[in-house]
Amino acid sequence: MSTNRDELINKFYSAFQQLDHRGMNSCYSEDIVFFDPVFGFLRGDEVRSMWEMLCKNAKDFSLTYSNIKHLDDEYSTCEWVATYTFSKTGKKVVNRIKANMLLQMAKLLNTAMLSVYTVGAARRWVLQDGCWAGTVFFKGRYKTGPGRTW
Repeated sequence: MSTNRDELINKFYSAFQQLDHRGMNSCYSEDIVFFDPVFGFLRGDEVRSMWEMLCKNAKDFSLTYSNIKHLDDEYSTCEWVATYTFSKTGKKVVNRIKANMLLQMAKLLNTAMLSVYTVGAARRWVLQDGCWAGTVFFKGRYKTGPGRTW
């Protein structure tokens, strides 16, 4: 069973490396549920549209992935790092993510792209892309410190 899951995860991230949103989306179930701190909760076509938009607009993009682990018969994790130029500012961004995935019937059913960072690191990510609105959001709304997570 792990072999099929490894193949699916490798297929998804190999397509991601090539900015192939169709290949990525073919790994998802019809009723995919997705979450990350930037896009929030997305379902179905919202997830597929997000990947299409991100892949079509990516500049100077590279991606590595590693550390695939199977937690039980359905859940897997991996870590990935995307490096790209943020189109609105021209600044380089390095995005380090731990993905948590629920896989059933050889499809990704639920994916959560969660940062393994503290809020301070999330603030650094916002500052990398030069997004002033994100800077205002983080200033005062969330406090950084040991043990504080996103």
